[in-house]
Amino acid sequence: MKIALLTDGIYPYIIGGMQKHSYCLAKYLAKNQVEVELYHCVPNGLKLIDNLEGFSEDELKFINHKCLVFPSLGSLPGHYLKESWKYSEMIYQEIKPKLEQFDFIYAKGFTAWKLLDEKNKGLKMPPIGVNFHGFEMFQKPPSFKSRLEQLLLKKPVVWNCKNSDYVFSYGGKVSEIIKQKVGIPSEKIIEIPAGIEKKWLTAEVNEAGEKIKFVFVGRYERRKGIEEINQAILEIAGKKDFEFHFIGSIPASKKLRPKNIVYHGAIKDAEKLKQLIVTFDVLVCPSHSEGMPNVILEGMASGLAVIATDVGAVSALVDAENGWLINSGNKKELSVAMSEALTSSKSAINNRKKSSLIKIKERYLWDKIASLTIFELKKIKKPLIV
Repeated sequence: MKIALLTDGIYPYIIGGMQKHSYCLAKYLAKNQVEVELYHCVPNGLKLIDNLEGFSEDELKFINHKCLVFPSLGSLPGHYLKESWKYSEMIYQEIKPKLEQFDFIYAKGFTAWKLLDEKNKGLKMPPIGVNFHGFEMFQKPPSFKSRLEQLLLKKPVVWNCKNSDYVFSYGGKVSEIIKQKVGIPSEKIIEIPAGIEKKWLTAEVNEAGEKIKFVFVGRYERRKGIEEINQAILEIAGKKDFEFHFIGSIPASKKLRPKNIVYHGAIKDAEKLKQLIVTFDVLVCPSHSEGMPNVILEGMASGLAVIATDVGAVSALVDAENGWLINSGNKKELSVAMSEALTSSKSAINNRKKSSLIKIKERYLWDKIASLTIFELKKIKKPLIV
């Protein structure tokens, strides 16, 4: 089997959930001896990538890649869509002479936009599946500015999905969005969760101590729910001794002063991050919109209980066995969940921590995700291209 993987950047060169997913997808398909033609990019001004890092010699035998420069067309409203269309044109020019080689084209975001346009005009090509990950533009926005940004994206996202052969979903509410808000029938949806690599698995769960340690991991964005976290911390302060740790770049204006609040800043070293996360008890992820967050997968693989909002495909990861699932934007529910964690017995917290680790081992390792992806793609019949 040979697939073309189109993405707007790849880890470790570009940091982001989509880029990390693209890296793991390419890596684990190659591990299974699937040929991958990878089309990716770097921002304007950065050097093109010649040799891919993070892959073994055996994996690289099955990966051929083409790195492009993502267009930069200013900062006026709509610039991202114009840049995405231009980037899809660049990919189209590169891939057009090779179309007959592929069994499937796996496209992240808008990367297949031009291909789909040509397909509509009659150009024969392999089946195309698009993945917009969390479809956040159809989720509840945290601000008026976010609502306007969503409005710009919705129509082209719908067009790309409706003109593709398949649409990938992480499951949970993401599948509901694709069917109900994007208008894609169930038979066109391929439901495959995100995954995590085995190296993230902790050998054993670090049992909770006398003081519960909460942690938030991520950069500051309004949709990540840091304002709600701050309000919840202030509400439960003094009720019971606890610590709350923030990992990521948080603006000074959003930082609290109490001594039990610790700001670690951004930690880019993955090994250092892993060693730190396992020392905590409860991951807090109150996002207004998400897909299937890497941070929750990493927290669960590290043996943490989870408090998270029921957005995207989060409900596939978090339930009453390993944490607390709450409504987005609801600071009262967040305060209640944190209070319940504080008043729970050590054994109850430890059972939730252990359940997180078990769930990851059973369902969300990349070896299993890759096998499921290959199984689904093999069911798709490739049309004859002449």
